[in-house]
Amino acid sequence: MTDLTPDLVPLWTLLLALGILLYVLLDGFDLGVGILYCFAPDAASRTLLMNSIAPVWDGNETWLVLAGLALMAAFPLAFAILLPAMYFPIIVMLLALVFRGVAFEFRYKDAAHRTFWDYAFCYGSAVATFAQGIVIGAYIQGFKINSRQFVGSSFDCFTLFSLFTGIALLFGYGLLGTGWLILKTEGTLQDWARHLGRRCLVGVAIALVVVSLWTPATDAAIARRWFSWSDLPLLAPIPVMTALLVIWEWRSLGKRSSEIAPFVTAVGIFALSYAGIVISLWPMIVPHRYSLWEAASSTSTQVFLVVGTAFLLPIIFMYTAWSYWVFRGKVRGEIGYSVSVLNDVAARNHRTNLVPGACSDERE
Repeated sequence: MTDLTPDLVPLWTLLLALGILLYVLLDGFDLGVGILYCFAPDAASRTLLMNSIAPVWDGNETWLVLAGLALMAAFPLAFAILLPAMYFPIIVMLLALVFRGVAFEFRYKDAAHRTFWDYAFCYGSAVATFAQGIVIGAYIQGFKINSRQFVGSSFDCFTLFSLFTGIALLFGYGLLGTGWLILKTEGTLQDWARHLGRRCLVGVAIALVVVSLWTPATDAAIARRWFSWSDLPLLAPIPVMTALLVIWEWRSLGKRSSEIAPFVTAVGIFALSYAGIVISLWPMIVPHRYSLWEAASSTSTQVFLVVGTAFLLPIIFMYTAWSYWVFRGKVRGEIGYSVSVLNDVAARNHRTNLVPGACSDERE
């Protein structure tokens, strides 16, 4: 008798991969802006940097929630292994994201401590990015597993390779951030972003070469996949296209007339790097141990989740696209989040001063 049970693992694999990729690209550029924030030339430039991501930064983190829920519900075995294995960098990442969000809001509302919140925003972005890089490096290297459980130490994720990928991701998000700033700013601030973009690109190029050689050197299966004569014609275009995009990115960062290309090309570099990781580990979701099908939840659970996702995902896409469309174009000093907040504060103060006897000690 023919089994008519649908295989939803490919669909959930696609949804999980899409959620991770969109998070890396969208939250990646605004984390990159945060990393670059402390290097801004002056206070006015820092305000413009903040305004460039103000309408979209919190919405970008929706994709992290979606990816986490997809992993937990559709691939519970992988979730149960990966979280204990990478507990510390994940917790550090989440705390840094929270601290960064608090700093974003309080920078405008606590003017007396604005310098503190400026540094908090920058360091929160950098720490969150570094922690994500450690997660990537630890994931590629794999984990100690016995009887479907993680049996290693909570500190196994901190290796020379994962620390290197943490630093590499700082340059990668920095590159995405400079591409976004080139899109959203103009004049001297845009020139500053182009200059830093080339520095970040050098770091990204070095990281791509090192990781591309380091990964197959530590795992024979990955080496066979990339360097066997049968697979070479199919996989060679990935590194070739990546190298061409790096060259194109360098050129576009140096051309003032090119405003869209730096960001789009950086996205392409990330997408090809992401594809390289997928190719190296496919079809394993727990590297070197469990495949996507072995870690998947029951078919009934996946069907139930698909119904809810079918309603939710289009809504996420629509409000994300709408927010980017509404706030398209260049940011300027006289328009933005900070101006609206300061105007609200001024209006409240004005109304307070109209009340007889209010704040009399301050006026005295």
